[in-house]
Amino acid sequence: MKITTWNVNSLRMRMTHVVDFLREHRPDVLCLQETKVQDEQFPREPLEDEGYEVVFTGQKAYNGVAIVAAASPTAVVKSFPDDGPDADKRLIGCDVGSWRVLNLYCPNGQDVGTDKYRYKLDWFRRLRAFLDRDYAADQRVVVVGDFNVALDDRDVHDPAWWHEKILCSTPERQAMRNVMAFGLADGLRLHRQEGGIYTWWHYRAGAAAKDDGLRIDYALCSSPAAQRCTEVIVHKDERGKKQPSDHVPVTAVFADDEA
Repeated sequence: MKITTWNVNSLRMRMTHVVDFLREHRPDVLCLQETKVQDEQFPREPLEDEGYEVVFTGQKAYNGVAIVAAASPTAVVKSFPDDGPDADKRLIGCDVGSWRVLNLYCPNGQDVGTDKYRYKLDWFRRLRAFLDRDYAADQRVVVVGDFNVALDDRDVHDPAWWHEKILCSTPERQAMRNVMAFGLADGLRLHRQEGGIYTWWHYRAGAAAKDDGLRIDYALCSSPAAQRCTEVIVHKDERGKKQPSDHVPVTAVFADDEA
């Protein structure tokens, strides 16, 4: 089982990249964030032509999430239980076989101390409550996405500069760790402990060329999933392609049941 997460920063703009990735890597599940397209305009045909089924929830110009699956997704959820009809489209989940996949585009927060920052922290609180209500840590749960948090200083190219700034502030890190306290492990850290592994680079000032990045895209695994996780791959080569997203895909690989 291969589950990939990728903030594509506009699906219609990156569709060629996505189709190429599907053809080369054949993930069982591809979770997309920042699709930036309303449901009635979602470009499902190129994904279905590759043999996948797709579920999605989106809005015009902002946010939007989708799950592309080789097997039929079931038990699809598209929001928190208390979300209103105008809530940001930031969450989609489904079951794929015996796996429960939750795909997130967590709020950015803009700047520490702002209303959007407080909204971000509360969104993480609501996420933990949602997990507690609808999921169980003894199931095969994989929570992936763009968390907009660098979990510790190993995930930051310049910790001194980023200290207590947005994406790296202590309350954000604590909020994410509270979500993980549900019973989720950082998939990459099951296998690699070193710093300098990044998934996002700003478009400005040649950040990607200088490798001035952050790791803010994660695959979090419940214990039954973590026990089967054999590796987590950061597809850094995607950032060097023409007109790339500012994020690269991250793939968690899990052993087959018979392994």
